[in-house]
Amino acid sequence: MRYFLSIISIALVGMVGTSPAIAQEHLKIVDEPLELTVHMHHKRYPAYNEEWPVEQEARRLTNIHLKNATMGSNTDNSGEAMNLLLASGNIPDIVGTSRIKDIVNQYGPQGAFLPLNDLIEKHAPHLKAYFDARPDVRSSITAADGNMYYIPYLPDGKYGRAYFIRYDWLDKLGLDVPQNVDEVKATLEAFRDQDPNGNGLKDEVPYFARQWEELIRLVTLWDGRSSGSDIYHDFYVVNGQIKHPYAGEGYREGIKNLTQWYEEGLIDAEIFTRGSSAREYLLSENLGGMTHDWFASTSGYNTTLQDKIDGFLFKAFAPPASISGARIEENRRIPVKPDGWAIGGTNEHPVETIKYFDFWFSPEGRNIVNFGVEGVHWTMEDGKAIFTDAILGTGRPVNSQLYELGAQLHARGYFQDYGYEIQWSNEYALEGIALYDEGDYLIDQFLGVAFSEDEQKVYDKYWTSLRTYMLERQQAWILGTGDVEADWDDYNSDLNSMGLSDVLAAMQSAYDRQYGS
Repeated sequence: MRYFLSIISIALVGMVGTSPAIAQEHLKIVDEPLELTVHMHHKRYPAYNEEWPVEQEARRLTNIHLKNATMGSNTDNSGEAMNLLLASGNIPDIVGTSRIKDIVNQYGPQGAFLPLNDLIEKHAPHLKAYFDARPDVRSSITAADGNMYYIPYLPDGKYGRAYFIRYDWLDKLGLDVPQNVDEVKATLEAFRDQDPNGNGLKDEVPYFARQWEELIRLVTLWDGRSSGSDIYHDFYVVNGQIKHPYAGEGYREGIKNLTQWYEEGLIDAEIFTRGSSAREYLLSENLGGMTHDWFASTSGYNTTLQDKIDGFLFKAFAPPASISGARIEENRRIPVKPDGWAIGGTNEHPVETIKYFDFWFSPEGRNIVNFGVEGVHWTMEDGKAIFTDAILGTGRPVNSQLYELGAQLHARGYFQDYGYEIQWSNEYALEGIALYDEGDYLIDQFLGVAFSEDEQKVYDKYWTSLRTYMLERQQAWILGTGDVEADWDDYNSDLNSMGLSDVLAAMQSAYDRQYGS
């Protein structure tokens, strides 16, 4: 990796005098180089790397030089790394990490992190313009004391996951694309019984998923909910009221039916244990029939497997109608993540730091953070950043390459450009997105809340044990240990005695304060 980065760095040095970005003097924040320390931790990159080409380019343009001060870089658990950092009592100038929102909202008011409101108003015109245009995002990251303490990673685009099915299997069996929950079941039964892969064995896996939570997502077919955001098991909002999906009647009905589907072999017997390799293995071995997964990466199998599996066609189809006739896609790209970065409370250069944060929201900075270095990884064509063969010609996943360059890092506060993903989305992905766009299946998302100190205490006291209990019962029911119908009243009684009503009240209080206006 260091060799790869060094080669890129040498290439960048050789570009001085020719790069179209060279003349961008207006981006320089300080005349003389200013060093700021940074803790940057994410599962994909457990430490900041000063040699990332994107960081080298940002240094050249801004004169701000970040120096690595990451704690816990020997673990891929960002929470553990953050605990080490807080316990050290030595907060760097910049702190970037996964799920930073709760940390800064708790410790910012105590002085561990600087409030950003006035800094943004006075010194960060691009950030100010963004938040002025998106007051909902501003509200979602505002702490209980009215201050913003971090700049978030802001995803772009609407669509994330979709329903996918083997169209070639449907054609072979003379079946239409399923349009409702009953037709889905009938289709999965046909996949199980009618040998669509043609090997003479009853080895097909009708429904599979890389994340077992995508099985629970199917409760929406019985008008239940599995989450209110793109975070699994999250709360959701109905007419201004906070609820949890695992206490609803639609969820109960959904789990009852999924238990039956699992028992009948319509769901991967290893759904809870196969893990992230499920999609690769089951599609490559011509075994998997249906899933719910990401548009771009899942559609990519049509390119990689069509030569290996005769007629292979795995495409998105519209969300099936539920028992009430509702067609919804519960998963979508949330406009704001709890990931990002903040300014440490002892930072002696807060103005320069917020200007550095603002750089990544400028047109030039946004291109760099999304696509890499101009002239090396992308060129400007008709006003759009277009990847060069240095990225698209490698055959490797584009997002993985960008992480290696220091681009698309979620522990940095930046505004993603969906144009980066469109360029490696094939015709099947784009066709599926158009299908979902036409049907308008997406539903609103819960953007989270910021607790007061008292609300945080209630949440911390009850939520972890509640969530554990919910997931234990969920899995036990599907695997056949217990009966959700018979257990339902006792289950809800247990949730209340374990503090669910108190958690919901605390969340409602925070939600009303944060979004009431």
